[in-house]
Amino acid sequence: MEKIKVLFLCIHNSARSQMAEAYLKKFGGDQYHVESAGLEAGNLNPFAVKAMQEDGIDISNNKTKDVFQFFKEGRLYNYVVTVCDEASAARCPIFPGVHKKINWSFEDPSSFAGDDIERLNKTIIVRDTIKNAVMEFIKQTGTK
Repeated sequence: MEKIKVLFLCIHNSARSQMAEAYLKKFGGDQYHVESAGLEAGNLNPFAVKAMQEDGIDISNNKTKDVFQFFKEGRLYNYVVTVCDEASAARCPIFPGVHKKINWSFEDPSSFAGDDIERLNKTIIVRDTIKNAVMEFIKQTGTK
């Protein structure tokens, strides 16, 4: 069986797309080939790392990746899922052969204000929303 190829895409590949990738890898099993990237590769968000650790997933060694490098390499995907606001999602390249482009709009953890506990708590809310969206995606696209 050929794997379903999924790309999660965001601004900096620093939080939302990393979390979505990690959840699909964990819960989607071997029926998915999943990657994430950003419009401009940034630095991994420490609050996203901590939020994921609290849910049993370690993304601390993940690298941020540039989507335009994937595009230049001619990578093909069944789904490109943007996890940023619609204006940013409109800047994404069009991948050849994409069957479906989906936009999930989640708040950007890098924009959160407050002390570290407040910022982490807001990031956890985004994490949980992403997790739910990924679980629904698996239900809709999976073969299990």
